[in-house]
Amino acid sequence: MLGFGTLMVLAGSMPRSAKAQDPYPERPITLVVPFPAGGSTDLLARLVAKAMSRHLDQQIVVENRGGAGGTIGSAAVATAAPDGYTILMATVATHALNPALYQKLAYDPIEDFAPISLLAIFPNVLVTHPELPAGNVQELIDLLKASPGKYSYASAGNGTPSHLSAELFKSMAGVDMTHVPYQGAGPALIDVLSGDVPIMFDNLPPALEHVRAGTLHGLGVTTKQRASAIMELPTVAETLPGFETYSWNALFAPAGTPEPIIRRLHDAALAAVEDPETTARLEELSITPVGSTPEELAAHVEAELAKWAPVIKASGAQLD
Repeated sequence: MLGFGTLMVLAGSMPRSAKAQDPYPERPITLVVPFPAGGSTDLLARLVAKAMSRHLDQQIVVENRGGAGGTIGSAAVATAAPDGYTILMATVATHALNPALYQKLAYDPIEDFAPISLLAIFPNVLVTHPELPAGNVQELIDLLKASPGKYSYASAGNGTPSHLSAELFKSMAGVDMTHVPYQGAGPALIDVLSGDVPIMFDNLPPALEHVRAGTLHGLGVTTKQRASAIMELPTVAETLPGFETYSWNALFAPAGTPEPIIRRLHDAALAAVEDPETTARLEELSITPVGSTPEELAAHVEAELAKWAPVIKASGAQLD
């Protein structure tokens, strides 16, 4: 897998040639989040939408259209009018994992979308319910080895990053635990908080406040380096060398969206991730802002597709 640092994309210098008198946007823009409310993608979308709205002088409305690993909301944007009024908050799942997981995917991640900008990358975190008798990664591995199949883990759904992170952990640690898939990270996290399912690999941002409050026990972040927002939390790799996973979010419009509109949206997205208020909040959550050009995002998706396809094939994961 590629290193976390290698995906850092420098912000591109696109000319800000969209003029104030340009008619777009004349009405609110819908930003589709293809997952339920409460997850990290939803959290980032609302931060970015707020900042982009100020830059565009027009409201961006976040609409959650979850289900089927992000395919429902993504397909809706792929078939929307290419006029800039419906855009997608995409993830590693929608544009890198789903093409290898679904035999019949309702959209093509390359042909059906116009890239706008890679917004951010962020770590995942291994969390457990506080009553689970494991105080660190090694103790969890020992617990799972002592009772194969006894314990279960929650995920945001089959084939999602939280699912594949856990499967990678199982493989590398030589342990067995039962998968309990949910329709999104938010509902999964709720059941981990209640103790119905004791283990989860979640994105760090939504889990962070619970780890700090002690309502979840954080065992380790999944990047090579510790997360700046919670440096006392070790990495999983400190116990399980070579283990690494992370997530990313990016903006796309439907294919065929005129280039001036893409440029206008790109400028607004770049302004959002450079906004001091937004940046400060992202840093609190250990989300690394990026702000790429459309061309850099296109290259990023190509690289991610090439990286994840063999991993998914080797895992045997397949969805209909």
